[in-house]
Amino acid sequence: QGKLVESGGGLVQPGGSLRLSCTASGFSLDYYAIAWFRQGPGGEREGISCLSTIDGSKHYADSVKDRFIISRDNGENVVYLQMNNLKPEDTATYYCATEWTTCLDVPLVSSYNTWGQGTQVTVSS
Repeated sequence: QGKLVESGGGLVQPGGSLRLSCTASGFSLDYYAIAWFRQGPGGEREGISCLSTIDGSKHYADSVKDRFIISRDNGENVVYLQMNNLKPEDTATYYCATEWTTCLDVPLVSSYNTWGQGTQVTVSS
């Protein structure tokens, strides 16, 4: 059974950076789409970025474009989310998810079936 584990969350000041990791075990991420979602206090889970491993295509929500970078080192079973210039409104639990597909746009919760447990990111001074 495949499993995803997120790590790298924490407390950071506004303007700071964090790098989240999503590590897959029990299966290879090759040919999968990997997406990052977040859910803020009292809010709905929203897709913020996805990566298609088959062609390397990437997509970002407008709220994180030009600040966040999704990546995967060649052949690794880990996907990263580099988060720069963090803002208080980025405070949320961040989840990674994967599906045997390609991502064509900002990811939708309903399109992904394998999820990690989440990692908390708090942006506060």
